[in-house]
Amino acid sequence: MTAAAVPHTGWDDPHWQAAALDWVTEALARTGRRVTGPVEPRIRPWSLVWRVPTDAGAVWFKANSPGTRYEAGLLATLARLTPGRVLDPIAVDLDRGWAVLPDGGATLREVAGGESDPSRWERVLPEYAELQRVTVAHVDELLALGVPDHRPEVLPELFAQLLDDRAALLIGTPDGLTTETYDRLRGLLPAYAERCRWLAGSGVAPSIQHDDLHDGNVFVASTGHRFFDWGDASVAHPFGTLLVTLRSIAYTTGRASTDPALVRLRDAYLEPWTDRFERDALRRMAGVAAWVTVVSRSLSWRRALATADPTRAEYAAAVPGWLEELLADEPD
Repeated sequence: MTAAAVPHTGWDDPHWQAAALDWVTEALARTGRRVTGPVEPRIRPWSLVWRVPTDAGAVWFKANSPGTRYEAGLLATLARLTPGRVLDPIAVDLDRGWAVLPDGGATLREVAGGESDPSRWERVLPEYAELQRVTVAHVDELLALGVPDHRPEVLPELFAQLLDDRAALLIGTPDGLTTETYDRLRGLLPAYAERCRWLAGSGVAPSIQHDDLHDGNVFVASTGHRFFDWGDASVAHPFGTLLVTLRSIAYTTGRASTDPALVRLRDAYLEPWTDRFERDALRRMAGVAAWVTVVSRSLSWRRALATADPTRAEYAAAVPGWLEELLADEPD
């Protein structure tokens, strides 16, 4: 299904807004809270977020587009499976993809204040890895919620289907793939499938994969860190997380991807798996997983933009842009 085939979410419709506010108000009333002022909106093509003032402090309402509607159920499930590692929703509506969440406090980005030292991540990444290890036993439950299936054995077919969606890849337009690049990506399918087969047989089981884990999506608390904004998440090889996370850390700290500090962070993330695997094997898995996850990133953008909201055009180049990176950094 192309983005244009999906109806607009209607977030600017006064009737929709009134219904959503009624739901939020009723959900808060069940916990003894009362809305005390107007909401403060932030709207993207893939989600609407309201900051809602209450007599017990601000809470947050999130509504997802059809392509990311599973996030509400995923939040509730992760809160049950990994208490303290995500925000525990005050209320969720699975059918509509709505959630009311408590305020999470300061993010890692806010606490770091632009510092160039990435060492804070040495504590964050093992905590996130443990969340992933817990959810390994529950992937069927996550898939039943509608969390996208991006396991290595599934990705080659998804890659082929994505290449068939020429409209999403903007082929021949200034923001899209050239015909030559498109043909090169077509030619990469066998090698991509081979890497995925190897990764599927590597012994590390699929789990939840955030797919957009950066310092703006981590809350800092005295008891540890909590991870939020799961709208890009999928069931996948867990190490695919490193694609966005290490790239984001490199960007915010002004470091090259080969910087020893980033290598240490990769190893800190992988450490929990050293109870079953040699470190060199884990490092090779991490490199292959990050490469195959480029397709996952392109798919997550296409899914997020599956709306007729006209502002989606501002972000549409991300779909071909991510996919093109497969050609730049194929692992050995």
